[in-house]
Amino acid sequence: MANETFELAVELLKRPSLTPDDAGCQDLIAARLEKLGFRIERHRHNGVDNLWARRGTLSPVVCFAGHTDVVPCGPLDQWQSAPFEPTLRDGQLYARGASDMKTSDAAFVVATERFVAAHPDHAGSIAFLLTSDEEGPAIDGTVKVVEALKTRGEALDYCIVGEPTSAAEFGDTIKNGRRGSLSGTLRIKGVQGHIAYPHLAKNPIHLAAPAIAELADTMWDEGNAWFPPTTWQISNIHAGTGVTNVIPGEIEIQFNFRYATASTAEGLMDAMHEILDSHSLDYTIDWSLSAKPFLTPRGALCDKLSETIREVTGVVPGLSTSGGTSDGRFIAEICREVVEFGPLNTSIHKINEHIAVENIGQLAAIYQKTLEKLLG
Repeated sequence: MANETFELAVELLKRPSLTPDDAGCQDLIAARLEKLGFRIERHRHNGVDNLWARRGTLSPVVCFAGHTDVVPCGPLDQWQSAPFEPTLRDGQLYARGASDMKTSDAAFVVATERFVAAHPDHAGSIAFLLTSDEEGPAIDGTVKVVEALKTRGEALDYCIVGEPTSAAEFGDTIKNGRRGSLSGTLRIKGVQGHIAYPHLAKNPIHLAAPAIAELADTMWDEGNAWFPPTTWQISNIHAGTGVTNVIPGEIEIQFNFRYATASTAEGLMDAMHEILDSHSLDYTIDWSLSAKPFLTPRGALCDKLSETIREVTGVVPGLSTSGGTSDGRFIAEICREVVEFGPLNTSIHKINEHIAVENIGQLAAIYQKTLEKLLG
């Protein structure tokens, strides 16, 4: 299995699939799935390639989800070997996408091939959901496939997203949820004027300062057993004309809430408006909700995947909701249990991204054995 997965991973890693270019990765995967009797659907939106494939019509439905796109390589002269020429060195496979997440894609396929060979009449269904838009804006990728499935009433029972979740050693972390992300651009108006005559102007920076202090000190919620408290952070502030003798007429503040299931986007919006209104500010906010939080408590998927990881690696994984967002946020709308599990994340998005060859076969074995426990 290690060799089979390694070989497929290398074929995928050779393809320069920089977001949103799939570079033929999904064609390679679809061809192998078709041989297993999967029904293949292509969902292309605005230059983004998405693949939905399903074998079977019954429940439970186990879905493998991920992406075939990768982030830019950075300075090529800093790579020890070319990023799209997979290279084996000291027990590590080096290439852009080695950990994030083409090796997981290869492991999904090989695990499924092995499982179907052993269980041609398996219970339930197996599905694949792949996109070339996870590392980009993520507006024409997984979310579009989920919308199509939702429209026709097609739901999932279990989903494993192959993102690199392991932190210190392979197998140590399963992500069973993620925080939501709510961003906004706040514009507070003042009156522009000469800085020597402040009584004839109205400085929006000064007006904003007390409100910013209150927003920064606010405890939005206390979190819960799975998530830390919600945070509010400013990412950018801009005001002024670039000279020292003009009071600006407006200040623009970009901010972000990272929030958990203890709050809602609507509740956070209302709370922020209430604080700003209490300072009698003339303001507007343009809101952008890029991710809702999701959580899969301990249940069949977490338990069986944890058990399998321990059997294959000897490592007992912990459950975590840390980190940024993933496409699991979209899938959770049509799937009752969604988790993420994959390789070490220590080199992802970095120069000389890599994965231990030993972990490649283990990853496929974990995915196969989890299928055995859920559908065998």
